[in-house]
Amino acid sequence: MAFIDARQIPDGTELTPDLAIIGGGPAGITLALALANTPIKMLLLESGGVEFDAATQALYAGEESGVRYIPLDATRLRYLGGGTNHWGGWSRPLDRIDFERRDWLPFSGWPFPREEIEPYFARAQHLIEAGPFLYDKLANGVLPGPLLPLGKGGLYNSFFQFSQWHGNPQHLPTAFGHRYSEQLKRIPNLQLMLHANVTGLRLAKDVRWLDHLDVATLSGRKFTVKPRHTVLACGGIENARLLLASNDVIAAGVGNENDLVGRYFADHAIPRDNATVVVFGGEIAGYYKTTKDAQGAHFRATISPTEAFRRDRQLLGALITVEQHVGLDALGQAAVETASGALGINASEAHAYSLGVGLELTPDPDRRVMLTSARDALGMPRLKLSMTIADDDLARYREVLNELGRQLLASKTGMLRIDRHSRADWLSVMDWGNHHLGTTRMHDDAKQGVVDANSQVHGLANLFVAGSSVFPTYSASNPTLNLVALTLRLADHLKGVFR
Repeated sequence: MAFIDARQIPDGTELTPDLAIIGGGPAGITLALALANTPIKMLLLESGGVEFDAATQALYAGEESGVRYIPLDATRLRYLGGGTNHWGGWSRPLDRIDFERRDWLPFSGWPFPREEIEPYFARAQHLIEAGPFLYDKLANGVLPGPLLPLGKGGLYNSFFQFSQWHGNPQHLPTAFGHRYSEQLKRIPNLQLMLHANVTGLRLAKDVRWLDHLDVATLSGRKFTVKPRHTVLACGGIENARLLLASNDVIAAGVGNENDLVGRYFADHAIPRDNATVVVFGGEIAGYYKTTKDAQGAHFRATISPTEAFRRDRQLLGALITVEQHVGLDALGQAAVETASGALGINASEAHAYSLGVGLELTPDPDRRVMLTSARDALGMPRLKLSMTIADDDLARYREVLNELGRQLLASKTGMLRIDRHSRADWLSVMDWGNHHLGTTRMHDDAKQGVVDANSQVHGLANLFVAGSSVFPTYSASNPTLNLVALTLRLADHLKGVFR
């Protein structure tokens, strides 16, 4: 079945699927694939087409304040496939500690442990095409070069795996829209509609039920979808915008009775060139600096704090990467000579590298997206992002770097220099992962979360949210593998709902 162009739907039409899926990114496509060949009649509504369109992309534009972030119309691509149209393929599962409530970390704790999504990791790994599910098990097999020796302590050699579109020699990551388009067309119980923008979630008079969706196209068509159940899968920013903007019945917006929608926004902070590491014994193995193949996986090494170290030192997630080869100034050379001499090590073949990192942020209710008075081409309120990063987040990472330096010296492998000190210094090299997290956070208590453990919006019997906007805490791991696993879990729950 061919995709449907919403611009050809007559004004005033009412469509009545069993399930409406709003958004054709990795979550929406995963859900459609997972519910294929079930009795559930699905309608997937995607704002864009199958390729980039500037007018559709402009719907994302908004304002920003606080810490410098990426322009909102540049941090996501608005066409079929969503964020997978421009992701780097970096993949890694969340750790057990990421699900735990930690007394020292306000607003932490998922409503279930990691074991709840573990059964879905293998299927998620298959969908993102990241090879066998190995990750840290890669260290137990044959690698193209030696692991960096680290003394006993709180950090260890860890691994990313990478999505790569099957049969693609350039190792390009899997773009869900292109990769799965033909498969989506063959699903008998799915209609996939392009250029269809949901502009309102309209509640029934008792406000316990989502009655219908308002849909519009940039060409001016308007029609209605009246589903039995709906899944919002537009991403961490647009999920919040649609809930907040649907304020005709509840002034605060759908699901926002406790003023939580749009709060706790997060991304992974990526301060570049934050430290310099020196390896005394020569060139570091290539898989620390770029991706390599081994054991059926396309992978890259990272250095990470152990879960025990994070608990003991009250640290957040950090995944350190070795980046560019750098030269040492006179002071650096003198430090290497002094350190290697004291350790009795020949450092004549020493190599120095800059370090990068992906950092987890502390949940912050004031880091949020809010509606503004400005309107887009569909008449929807645009957003303003208030971005924050706590000094404690940077301080916690400095403690991780200090431990790495200690372990390198303990193993007589190398040494480390922290290159960023003041807040301004850190922010001057700050980049972001383009990972939108937390704006519809998950919690069993409606006063602390927008959705419950089944991703159902509190107080609404037929509205669910898919994607990383439901993450209560964020880890340092890239979200796509994890949000796909979480969506597969939601699909199983919906099968029970429709039974």
